[in-house]
Amino acid sequence: MTPDPLGCALFLTVAFVLAGLAHSAWLRMPASRRLLAPLDGGARFRGKRVFGENKTVRGFVVMVPAAAAAFALLHFTLSRAAPSVVAELWRLDTPGYATLGAWAGLGFMLGELPNSFVKRQLDVAPGMAPPAGGKVGTAVMFVVDRVDSIIGMLVAISLVVPTPWMTWVYVLVIGPGIHLAFSVLLYRIGVKARPA
Repeated sequence: MTPDPLGCALFLTVAFVLAGLAHSAWLRMPASRRLLAPLDGGARFRGKRVFGENKTVRGFVVMVPAAAAAFALLHFTLSRAAPSVVAELWRLDTPGYATLGAWAGLGFMLGELPNSFVKRQLDVAPGMAPPAGGKVGTAVMFVVDRVDSIIGMLVAISLVVPTPWMTWVYVLVIGPGIHLAFSVLLYRIGVKARPA
């Protein structure tokens, strides 16, 4: 049986809001600063950093387990409160949802890396907006910054469970606004250099 597209999209959205809140809280904690080691280890490609200083270990350390916990908690809660809703989702038990969540969290974090690589090659400083390249170029970079991690998560999910194409549509319509809200939150709590 194919899972319900809207139900799956709403599940993913709620789970990632929960994981995002944990991620934001972690990034605000002084202890997280101990894990500011860059993922690229300072490596360079064509004389430019591969990912830059902003892509660090500390994001992965919390987002992957936070997504696993959010998926498991949400599935567990829905199994008791709304079993008919769970019946329309993926046919997994709670530990299966935890594994799916960890995989989705990893996809979410890995999804940002190609964009970071391209921006470093274009000399866009980490955490900064691209230099004036016209309204179209600025708009494209803004959209890519909002959807890169979402696409990474959807690809990861789709590799292991049947994911209706309409789930992709729903998440790609809902997700960027939520992603932007988290960017603004991280800016306001001093984690990001710019709000969008």
